[in-house]
Amino acid sequence: KFEFNPKVGIDNPALTLTEDTDGEGLGEPRFYLLTKESTETFGFCLHEELGCQGHVIRQIELGGVAQRRGLQDGDRLLQVNGHFVDHMDHLRVVQKIKASGNQVLLAVLDGDSYEAAKSLGRDLSQLLPDDIRPRLCHVTRDKSGFGFSVSCPEGTKGTFQLSVLQDGPADRAGVPPGSWLLELNGDSVKSYSHTQLTKKLKQSGNKVTLLVASSAVEEFYRLRGLRVTAALADTSRLPFKVRELHLVKGPAGYGFLLKEDDCSSGGVGQFLWDVDAGLPAERAGMKEGDRVLAVNGESIEGLDHEQTVHRIRAREDQVTLLVIDPAGDEFYHSVGFGGMALLWLGS
Repeated sequence: KFEFNPKVGIDNPALTLTEDTDGEGLGEPRFYLLTKESTETFGFCLHEELGCQGHVIRQIELGGVAQRRGLQDGDRLLQVNGHFVDHMDHLRVVQKIKASGNQVLLAVLDGDSYEAAKSLGRDLSQLLPDDIRPRLCHVTRDKSGFGFSVSCPEGTKGTFQLSVLQDGPADRAGVPPGSWLLELNGDSVKSYSHTQLTKKLKQSGNKVTLLVASSAVEEFYRLRGLRVTAALADTSRLPFKVRELHLVKGPAGYGFLLKEDDCSSGGVGQFLWDVDAGLPAERAGMKEGDRVLAVNGESIEGLDHEQTVHRIRAREDQVTLLVIDPAGDEFYHSVGFGGMALLWLGS
């Protein structure tokens, strides 16, 4: 539940500081991992209000997800899934939250502290940790192996720290030295013994996908009682990318067909086929078999074929499509990324 709702004439003056001119005493950012069911909302609205700076948390539903976690009316939103958003266009921030699907990590600052920090010219991004995201790393074995070894305290389960060989496959894939292993090929390792983990690694063949967190990131989540999931991860090092295609219609049209078909992840999806050589679709980078995730910035999850076609035709001479190829689609499904989480990667 989000809405663009500018309020006119709301008086929300900045906090006046008399002695605390260096900003000491400002409140600390607070972090909330909100998890909802598919039929629920997150239980708040995000407003942009005249006379009130920032992205403002409003209309917190009684008994809703946001209230149960502790969000307060008037809080200012600073981060969405580890991305600083205070400087972003309001509608873009709303899209980022929607693209998170059923789970989102928010960083907020109380309204008085926010206004005070702004009045002092503080850089609000400096109030936040540099990087609070775990990493998804896709490691391909070479002659030396995967390039990492695993240590586990004797007699424990689910606590695995990685030693990474310099310039080896894991290092090249972005695995931080000394990081903690959280998931292997999309499955939590929390209940694994060292023997079970070793067996799973051997069964992975020549490629393995790791969700890892540095000691600082692991401590950040642990101290706040937050669960780290793949949907919160930094995916920039993965070989699979979501792509944005901008097409301008030519005299012969866009040059592709849209077909509805079964997805490898279950359900149905909208796929791109019969891409004509030399026409706008091919020039924009479209490949046969690409699955459409969004049209003109709006997710098509839940839409049928006719509704998707209507979205594409909504603008007469141009359209922007967010797509993923079959290999990427299958990969992200295997590590727990749903359709909305994929939309987040392209937002």
